Amino acid sequence: MTDQLANGFISQDFKHEIPDGDDRIRRVCSHCQFVDYINPKIVAGSVVTKRDKIVLCKRAIAPRKGFWTLPAGFMEEGESVEEAAMREAREEANADIRLDQVLAIYSVPRISQVQVMFRAELFSEISAGPESEEVGLFAWKDIPWATLAFPTVVWALTHYAQTRHLSAFPPFTNPPGTETITR
Repeated sequence: MTDQLANGFISQDFKHEIPDGDDRIRRVCSHCQFVDYINPKIVAGSVVTKRDKIVLCKRAIAPRKGFWTLPAGFMEEGESVEEAAMREAREEANADIRLDQVLAIYSVPRISQVQVMFRAELFSEISAGPESEEVGLFAWKDIPWATLAFPTVVWALTHYAQTRHLSAFPPFTNPPGTETITR
């Protein structure tokens, strides 16, 4: 197996071992002892509102193509979590938003994700971006609950509903009893 490292060095021999001072098996280069840490991905997103309606995007890509979600996606290198949430709203819904505060931080170890969700306000019109089949502003009673893409979308919407009239609150985490779907 040949692997090219970020520094351009090519190694023929990575082995799986526990490096000194560590407690987990990692990929370690036999030549230079470089430890190839593989860490969780960070997703940034937001519950975006305009008056009493919520922005939802119908996914145009896998996974869960054709299902509804909040504007959210993976952070890019060199951006803050806030910048990532605003970029994702632009990319998925052509939305200009202003972030309010962190709504929740969800852990999904099964897929190695940490999801940081904000409350946000919409300051533009919306239209489908390249990763969305369509977008819409939904009243609470009209949210397509049966076709929401991910459990974390349901959690974020529920947590938003619990805080929509509060100016400050501590961020939520995974709801109790959800370990079976996150592990």
